[in-house]
Amino acid sequence: MQVRIFSSKSAVRFLVPLVLLPGLTGCFVSPGGESSSGGGPSGSRLRVALAFPPAENFSPYGADATLLSRLGVTEGLTALDANAAATPALARSWRREDDRTWRFTLREATFQDGTDVTPTAVAAALTHATKARPAPTALAGVTLSAEPDGDSGVRITTAEPDPVLPMRLASPSLAILSPEAYGKEGERPGVPTPVGTATGPFEITKVNGGGSATLDRYDDYWGGLAHASGVDARFVKDGTARANAVRTGDVDIAEAIPVAQAATLDRSTLKEAGTTRTTSLQLNTRTGPFKDPALRAAARTAIDSSALVKGVFEGYADPGAGIFGPAVTWAESKRVKPAGRAKAARPDGASITLATYDNRPELPEVAQVVQQQLQKAGFTVKLEVREYSRLESDALAGKFDAFIGARNSLLDTGDPVGVLGSDYTCDGGYNLARLCDKKVDRAVAEAVRTDGTGERQGAAMAAEAAILGTDAVVPLAHQQIVAGVSTKVRGVLLDPYERALVGAGTRR
Repeated sequence: MQVRIFSSKSAVRFLVPLVLLPGLTGCFVSPGGESSSGGGPSGSRLRVALAFPPAENFSPYGADATLLSRLGVTEGLTALDANAAATPALARSWRREDDRTWRFTLREATFQDGTDVTPTAVAAALTHATKARPAPTALAGVTLSAEPDGDSGVRITTAEPDPVLPMRLASPSLAILSPEAYGKEGERPGVPTPVGTATGPFEITKVNGGGSATLDRYDDYWGGLAHASGVDARFVKDGTARANAVRTGDVDIAEAIPVAQAATLDRSTLKEAGTTRTTSLQLNTRTGPFKDPALRAAARTAIDSSALVKGVFEGYADPGAGIFGPAVTWAESKRVKPAGRAKAARPDGASITLATYDNRPELPEVAQVVQQQLQKAGFTVKLEVREYSRLESDALAGKFDAFIGARNSLLDTGDPVGVLGSDYTCDGGYNLARLCDKKVDRAVAEAVRTDGTGERQGAAMAAEAAILGTDAVVPLAHQQIVAGVSTKVRGVLLDPYERALVGAGTRR
């Protein structure tokens, strides 16, 4: 049995943009220390400006899952460290019993409604996630069942061998909520509420529509008392307004500062970090002009990503190389050249609708440049820009011919294969390109089955090549995190997977 011991406290967070798969077999044991590090708690509240309002009433199964984890509300059985390895969270240890079965040992913890985190409650929470429709992206192509095992254990069995299950369970969309979150039988089918039912250091106490939310410190948090007494979160879609709020001192932390505004902030308040986020052009392969592979090829050849990096991102990004960018440190050395691409056809004025959202301020500018490049190539392009919460359902339903979005390639599971399954397979829950290709599905399925760090990385890059070969997606740029943080604030969590922002140690 392989045993790993970590010297850090149990609330392991993400410090550097290194992405390495952990060993995929054996067993894992955490140290016993669990209290938060640093000085004692203060009475100060944190004022935070976020770019995205809740799109689904804080449902943990969709885009809002990351919002909840960034605010320190929800947790899963595991978390990810800087190397994308699974580390303890609600589970203090785990071991692999056979190819398809793992046993997780729970730590002593309570939900924010005061009830205990028990094996029965954890198994029920995971079971609810497996029944959600659409399925959480972390479960794309995966069938699992969970059952309590004794006083402190949960046994999880997958239909097929899943060597990265501990990483998968770190996904924000697989957060553990109390039975109260799901209501009585049939009361809230598939729509749990995290308000007062999660396990993190901060508890949602008030929601003001899509404008703001109030969070108070959860005093019985298993990881120790949070340093801040609460969080006042504002959802401010306008990037210039977020930057101004930092400049004037109206907020302590503002995410997603527009690159055009970065130079206007005092250097001491500007924080940058690498990220595994890629901005891409997704082409609707099921309906409309881009059902034709030759027109998708025409769109790809029309795009000049270096012009986007220079003119829009002002150097805070790298040109699009693939689904995985430079922050995925092993990707470039293993990248496979796409094969079987169609020959580009003349667009001859083909009319398309290109959509994007304005919560990330660079995206409308990216869309304008892409619109111009496509028009120069011979397309007729109508541009549509909305707030993300008003755009997502239409995008997933395939109501646009093309869509520009920014996606963190390791957000869902930390495993490179996860995003490929959710975004580009026939049954994928976040398949904006509406792609359903047998070769792609086979390549992703092969990657899912592959064990071993290097072997799985290679299989992921082979699947990436199969996806890029369809021209369903055109990578545009690999972004950096740019945040505004008051000089009074300590402990902000800027991780490359963008799952964390505020934690028990964040304070001012």
